[in-house]
Amino acid sequence: MLYVDMPTAKELGTLNQHRADACVSIYLGTTPLSEKADQTRITLQNHVKTAMAQIETAGLDKRRAALLTQHFDVLLEDDDFWAHQAHSLGILATPDRIITYRLANKLTDMVAVSDRFHLKPLLRAVTFPQAAHVLAVSENAVRLVDVSADLPARAVRVSDMPRNAANAVGKASINDRSASGRIQGSEGQKVRLGQYIRQIDAALRPVLSQSDMPVILAATQPVAALVRAHSSVPLLDQTIETSPDDLSDAELATAARPILDAYHATQIQDFRAEFDRLTGQSRVTTDISDAARAATFGGIETLLVDFDAVVPGTVDDETGAVTFADTQSAASYGVVDEIAGRAMRTGARVLAVRKDDLPGDGSLAALLRYEI
Repeated sequence: MLYVDMPTAKELGTLNQHRADACVSIYLGTTPLSEKADQTRITLQNHVKTAMAQIETAGLDKRRAALLTQHFDVLLEDDDFWAHQAHSLGILATPDRIITYRLANKLTDMVAVSDRFHLKPLLRAVTFPQAAHVLAVSENAVRLVDVSADLPARAVRVSDMPRNAANAVGKASINDRSASGRIQGSEGQKVRLGQYIRQIDAALRPVLSQSDMPVILAATQPVAALVRAHSSVPLLDQTIETSPDDLSDAELATAARPILDAYHATQIQDFRAEFDRLTGQSRVTTDISDAARAATFGGIETLLVDFDAVVPGTVDDETGAVTFADTQSAASYGVVDEIAGRAMRTGARVLAVRKDDLPGDGSLAALLRYEI
């Protein structure tokens, strides 16, 4: 079993604004096999040595450095934590606190030390997490199933969820005549189904309001059309058009994955089409310096960044001017990461993608709100 605790987009926005005298960001591969935890801990120990060497070079107060070391020691000695892992681990630490994120996707090992956190690997996990909710609805039952790339699918317990359509309307059947005798037959069935779906919607709101994952509908007609008409849940356009009563949670997950892949591919295609359209209006850029200035002044509408690229340097807080560095050190940070953070703080949509998904040969591509 994988143990996963993903950051939300809101958390990333908050973390991006955090500043400290030393912010250590460590990402490393892990394994759900507890017998291999010791090797992972050794890897982390080596990454911590790398980070602390940079901190010593930067001249951090020794008492503050000792607090950082203590945080890592506590983590390394936490046997229960290491027995419950996924495929990657993100660790964000300052002398005042340490945060960990166990992730289902596989990340490249890296260590970054600066006055802010390096968040692009986490941004990738949020952008295309290969995860979704499947809302499986029929007259006879309703389920919310969580789907991810590596975890087994699981049904989510939702408070106040009706068991079925008849239960939702307090009837033995949704096909009987109403108390007023006005609705019956197919008309009455649709009215009752609509009431059922509204109850489902009310039960799901507190659950899905805290989630950034897309929702895929599994239903047959006329239920599918009624869900789309009466539910406030933001559903993907494509539906699993099979009776969910006949599918297990695992089978729903299998049916959902090609829909999720198509959804992600469509986002990239839409970006490229808009990039091409706006190129003639001077409202796009693949240049890091131009993107940094635009992000600083709220000029980015949508930003794609290469989640593997690390371009060391600094970005001026007032002007957005970039100063590039030859190597990573505690005096610099990931410039593309900083641009992504500034863009997020001004309401831009930011996606971490593979380099091949980017137009051009750079580390980023941006759609701008105004000409440059």
